[in-house]
Amino acid sequence: MKKILLLLAFSAAFMGSAQNITLKKGVVIDSLVVNDTIAETFSLYLPKKFDVSKAWPVVFVFDMNGKGRQALAMYSAAAEEQGYILAASNNISDTLSIAKNIVITSRMLNTVTTMLPIRKNGIYTSGFSAGGRFSTLIPTFIKGVEGVIACGAAVANFEVLTSRNPFHYIGVVGDEDFSYSEMRTVEKVLSRMKFPNQLLVFDGGHEWPKTENLSKALKLLTLAAMAKGYMPRDEAYVNASYNEDFVKVNSLYAANKPLLAEDWLGEMLEIYQPYMSLDSIKASRKSLKKSRLYRTKNRTQNTLALKEGLIKDEFNYYLEEDIITYNYNNLGWWKYQMEELQKYRKSPEILQQKMGKRLEGYLKALVDDNVDLLSGESPVDGEALNFLWMLKTIIEPDNFDSYLKIISYTAKTDDYGTALFYLEELLKKGYTNRGELYALENTALLRITPEFNELVEKYLKEARYTIIEE
Repeated sequence: MKKILLLLAFSAAFMGSAQNITLKKGVVIDSLVVNDTIAETFSLYLPKKFDVSKAWPVVFVFDMNGKGRQALAMYSAAAEEQGYILAASNNISDTLSIAKNIVITSRMLNTVTTMLPIRKNGIYTSGFSAGGRFSTLIPTFIKGVEGVIACGAAVANFEVLTSRNPFHYIGVVGDEDFSYSEMRTVEKVLSRMKFPNQLLVFDGGHEWPKTENLSKALKLLTLAAMAKGYMPRDEAYVNASYNEDFVKVNSLYAANKPLLAEDWLGEMLEIYQPYMSLDSIKASRKSLKKSRLYRTKNRTQNTLALKEGLIKDEFNYYLEEDIITYNYNNLGWWKYQMEELQKYRKSPEILQQKMGKRLEGYLKALVDDNVDLLSGESPVDGEALNFLWMLKTIIEPDNFDSYLKIISYTAKTDDYGTALFYLEELLKKGYTNRGELYALENTALLRITPEFNELVEKYLKEARYTIIEE
């Protein structure tokens, strides 16, 4: 039997006129219209057990490329498990101003809360990376948002936060993610500001968390809602979660991860304080912190955290200087830095390996941010962008797009020697798209030269233009 919900006769204020709409449960529904007067759509997910006789919590998930359906697909299994509705705009974009994105969000939120039986104090936001950062802004500008699940993203702006309007922040991040260190700092700052918060850490880099992590984040929101009286307490649910968390702590310690085990015991003190005595948690945490394994790992982590901060500062300083001065001579220094990061990644110490991966991700993100910034300026500083593209060939040697941009720019400036050098480096990396090469912007004169065609002939076996030997 198909699990379908029939919602009848929406008011004119909602959809412009009364109408029928059929929504399937248990699947992501795409391209639902926000209203008849604006060309905006959203995606929606209703759990299989959804019915209109009870109020439901909802998570608005943000993707800054307007890919609402894909964002909900990442979340749907967790939402099904924990009993949450999901919604996502298909019109949010990082090319729009924050104000415009907030207005789009507000319209979608009003539509969903009018359309469905949403629980009071049961509205939450979430997203990954840029979407996660944007989700942390929503509670400040739209009233009624109770909490945020930010995946791989720190708080966008502390200056707009106020203790008069706190929300529940849950960070979810991989311990190899370049955002990891910043999100640990966010946790401390929010605690000082009296914002309820937890940080869920998993093995991995800058990526969408797995279902188990997202499900845990939703479970924390449910536990908080029960504690505040927003929904009936379910003692069996609380006890099952508590036991599950103790199993998690023991598993982390057994897996030689005492720091993560201690961190989660600390989170448990806040999560279960409204429900039970905390003596068992406190005793376990005290015992763990006395262990030799914990003390050794903690010393190492503190040392590496200091080193990681210094290296990030160095990257920021030198990149800014090199962009301003077009310092191509410093590309060798950047190559050396990447070699040093590779040494960290190959270290026998797991914490050093993870630091190396975080720093490599941080540098890539830093360069990409500067590329986006310069590309948006008018007039565009082509020379500065060219430096950054050259730097990208060092930190992302298999990213063919950077080589192509360098070839195009240097051909435009008649620097054929550099263009040919990067052409050969590109072909050495295994690039095979002959058609794209011969259609590359600004290279009309370059690609009829014997040198260009000799390289194409050498690596791709066939050049478009015949090489005439005198």
